[in-house]
Amino acid sequence: MGFILSLALVAVGAILRWGVTAAADGINLDVVGLILIVIGLVAFLLAMIEWFGWWTWRESRRPVVTRRIVRRREETVDAPPRNP
Repeated sequence: MGFILSLALVAVGAILRWGVTAAADGINLDVVGLILIVIGLVAFLLAMIEWFGWWTWRESRRPVVTRRIVRRREETVDAPPRNP
């Protein structure tokens, strides 16, 4: 998900959990807020793991091939003019 989306989920969850005092029929906003906080924290943790390379599932699929190509530049020297 990424850092920004996971932190946004945590922020919205915290607002629903501790900031909203209104009651809704059929839904508990405290529980919805807690669920969003947990999902956001898990997504943030996964983003951190992927960012720092602890979980390299993308790199393990393809082999790393490194080649160094060295090209030598040849210098051409003009021959001196011939005297006929």
